[in-house]
Amino acid sequence: MRGAGGPRGPQGPAKMLLLLALACASPFPDEAPGPGGPGGGLGGARPLNVALVFSGPAYAGEAARLGPAVAAAVRSPGLDVRPVALVLNGSDPRSLVLQLCDLLSGLRVHGVVFEDDSRAPAVAPILDFLSAQTSLPIVAVHGGAALVLTPKEKGSTFLQLGSSTEQQLQVIFEVLEEYDWTSFVAVTTRAPGHRAFLSYIEVLTDGSLVGWEHRGALTLDPGAGEAVLGAQLRSVSAQIRLLFCAREEAEPVFRAAEEAGLTGPGYVWFMVGPQLAGGGGSGAPGEPLLLPGGAPLPAGLFAVRSAGWRDDLAQRVAAGVAVVARGAQALLRDYGFLPELGHDCRAQNRTHRGESLHRYFMNITWDNRDYSFNEDGFLVNPSLVVISLTRDRTWEVVGSWEQQTLRLKYPLWSRYGRFLQPVDDTQHLMVATLEERPFVIVEPADPISGTCIRDSVPCRSQLNRTHSPPSDAPRPEKRCCKGFCIDILKRLAHTIGFSYDLYLVTNGKHGKKIDGVWNGMIGEVFYQRADMAIGSLTINEERSEIVDFSVPFVETGISVMVARSNGTVSPSAFLEPYSPAVWVMMFVMCLTVVAVTVFIFEYLSPVGYNRSLATGKRPGGSTFTIGKSIWLLWALVFNNSVPVENPRGTTSKIMVLVWAFFAVIFLASYTANLAAFMIQEEYVDTVSGLSDRKFQRPQEQYPPLKFGTVPNGSTEKNIRSNYPDMYSYMVRYNQPRVEEALTQLKAGKLDAFIYDAAVLNYMARKDEGCKLVTIGSGKVFATTGYGIALHKGSRWKRPIDLALLQFLGDDEIEMLERLWLSGICHNDKIEVMSSKLDIDNMAGVFYMLLVAMGLSLLVFAWEHLVYWRLRHCLGPTHRMDFLLAFSRVWGHKGCRRCPGCKCRRSPEFQVRVQMQEAPRVQVQEVSRVRVQMQEAPQVQVQEVSRVRVQMQEAPVCGCRRCEQEAPRRPQR
Repeated sequence: MRGAGGPRGPQGPAKMLLLLALACASPFPDEAPGPGGPGGGLGGARPLNVALVFSGPAYAGEAARLGPAVAAAVRSPGLDVRPVALVLNGSDPRSLVLQLCDLLSGLRVHGVVFEDDSRAPAVAPILDFLSAQTSLPIVAVHGGAALVLTPKEKGSTFLQLGSSTEQQLQVIFEVLEEYDWTSFVAVTTRAPGHRAFLSYIEVLTDGSLVGWEHRGALTLDPGAGEAVLGAQLRSVSAQIRLLFCAREEAEPVFRAAEEAGLTGPGYVWFMVGPQLAGGGGSGAPGEPLLLPGGAPLPAGLFAVRSAGWRDDLAQRVAAGVAVVARGAQALLRDYGFLPELGHDCRAQNRTHRGESLHRYFMNITWDNRDYSFNEDGFLVNPSLVVISLTRDRTWEVVGSWEQQTLRLKYPLWSRYGRFLQPVDDTQHLMVATLEERPFVIVEPADPISGTCIRDSVPCRSQLNRTHSPPSDAPRPEKRCCKGFCIDILKRLAHTIGFSYDLYLVTNGKHGKKIDGVWNGMIGEVFYQRADMAIGSLTINEERSEIVDFSVPFVETGISVMVARSNGTVSPSAFLEPYSPAVWVMMFVMCLTVVAVTVFIFEYLSPVGYNRSLATGKRPGGSTFTIGKSIWLLWALVFNNSVPVENPRGTTSKIMVLVWAFFAVIFLASYTANLAAFMIQEEYVDTVSGLSDRKFQRPQEQYPPLKFGTVPNGSTEKNIRSNYPDMYSYMVRYNQPRVEEALTQLKAGKLDAFIYDAAVLNYMARKDEGCKLVTIGSGKVFATTGYGIALHKGSRWKRPIDLALLQFLGDDEIEMLERLWLSGICHNDKIEVMSSKLDIDNMAGVFYMLLVAMGLSLLVFAWEHLVYWRLRHCLGPTHRMDFLLAFSRVWGHKGCRRCPGCKCRRSPEFQVRVQMQEAPRVQVQEVSRVRVQMQEAPQVQVQEVSRVRVQMQEAPVCGCRRCEQEAPRRPQR
């Protein structure tokens, strides 16, 4: 970091040679060491002599008292600090050089602390030269010495506690960035250091991402007269002006600026450089601040100074002495003694020794403060403050700079009168706004620094306009605003050329007339509390009657937002590939009709029943029934490999083949569409518009449709005027803010939300999970636009309209829309993605399986009831033969009913029944028995005959009573 000075040219070495010649020509008396000479200190401590040099008669009375106070404040182990206070009367360079050389040659000192009130630019190079010549550490403790015209002398230990020009500019540009003051002009004279001042500005602006608009540099001649200076100042239109000049040159510059009308609240001046930092006077409260010519400084003036700018003289001097003492202590620790330093300006340059000693003074810590210096002799991490001149002509601290971090109070500049009322200013506008994402996004300021991040501007809560005393009025809370409308406001300010104060309306409304009083942003403009209102402010006829609107910069209207369904699969999803009519036609009509048709063909077939159901009773007869026909057709539909019985007739077989071909087509179509219905579907309720029956007659829906809006806006006004019944119904569901409405939509407590289309489209695109959607892919009703509200007949309307049209033509509005209004969710976006089927997808199939198991239990019970209780209790009759068409269960001879017969079955009866119901097995068994009869002995033949007789004559019923009463035939 370099000091603030001009480039080293031919005048630099010449001036140094001149100063050296003046010093060498002076008669230096060779006196014995004074108070600072060698000798023992108190308690064996090494004496450390520090010269306290004050330049100017103003310090004559106070300097004598500083020695003991500073010695008591600065204590260093192993050292006896002995301050020696001296006052120099002359302030010109020659007198200063002569007196300093006389002082150094007469006193054996180990360091010098310098303080002056002249702020002469030649002081710094003189001290820098003397430090390099003598190797003495010299610490300048006043801001007036914070100026170096040439690069530091080699071997110099000249240190400055004041801030450099570069450090001041760094803080100033942080303030400009915080308040979005990006357009500025540099005003300078030909004072020493002005070229470095302009060079620092170029470095800070060229490598920045802020987008600074440097509108030029004005180099003024203070002696040219007020008219010429005023014309030069008016030639560049910039509200922010950075001034660098000597103290005596500031008076004509500010007089010319005042005559030109450039010192009002619409213009912000920053004083840069050590000569002007703090202005005239000490800055004590209530002290009027004047320039040398008697002219007052303009109110609202800014400057950057060291944090201890209001410290008394003893504190500043003690800090300088502490730097010398801590460095000497480090020397004593390494060398064991304090090296003898030079004191004769006529002696040979001791640069080589100074280079080895000055490093001991570069990193100092005292009183919990860091006094580390860079190679230019300035503090590495200075503690700086931003001060502003109030309307009461006193300096007020409005910010601080610590550890490269800026902290500002709010509001920053003294622009307000009593009760924080803004003063009149033709180029400064009060702008009202309302938080509504993404058009205006409000965030808290940084909790540590109190500043706003880049791309946001400070905004405040509504000012307290009560008539309470100022001490009771709460200070406005500083917030940070950004968003689509804020970017437009910043571009308007840069293009048109105005400054603004941005504040949030207290009631959080856009604007509605209640009991004859307008609230919200419209009320702020109508009652002239604000010059402008910007935000998601819809243009409508009622508002246009009391305020002027700019051309619309965003197209909007009314839209409806709904929530997608939760995506669960219906339990009947596996049935949805076909409509209910198809399922009924398939399984109730087609399958039944075809099954009956196949059986009829089998009944008529000569190889089947041959038109007689009694044929099924005889062994070897047809056993194909309607039940078996249904079982066959069902198996063919679902391609199941289950045991089935085929019909015997050719016609029946052809009918079964046709059914099989039909089943293949049916099953293939079902399988192809099944996957589409088993995924999680998201259902979106659709409405045709505000006149839709769901909105006009919500009670007719079940459950009734729940919808609402945010009150006190243009949407509510439109619905109240055009759909009064709908408005009276939806009042109960209105939401205070958009965020609450979206939460209610997702929770299912609200079915639809009606609001501005631009806001809803943004919310739908930014919604987490993309669960919210506007109907009709963002369909808009009652199309209108967002505009900027202004006073009726405002002179700002035409410039703002032209600027907005320019933004539209240059596609700047489109660029901002892509930046702020875009998102990842789209209504018409179809995402194809694969995932595993889980229990939600297959729940319906499992439900069907459970129902089938329950029905199977009922059929099981009925089957056992029929088989064991009812089947053998029916008398033999041919009238029951038609039952053979349904089941072979009824194909039996029956039993002879006896009084009190309970049809108790014996084991022998069970064998007989099995033999009767399985004729094929019986035939095979009989054949096997016949073979055995031919080969077996006579006993086996008799046994087989007995079994055959029992099969023919035994009662079918098998009850024990019937068996006892039945006549027995003699065995053969």
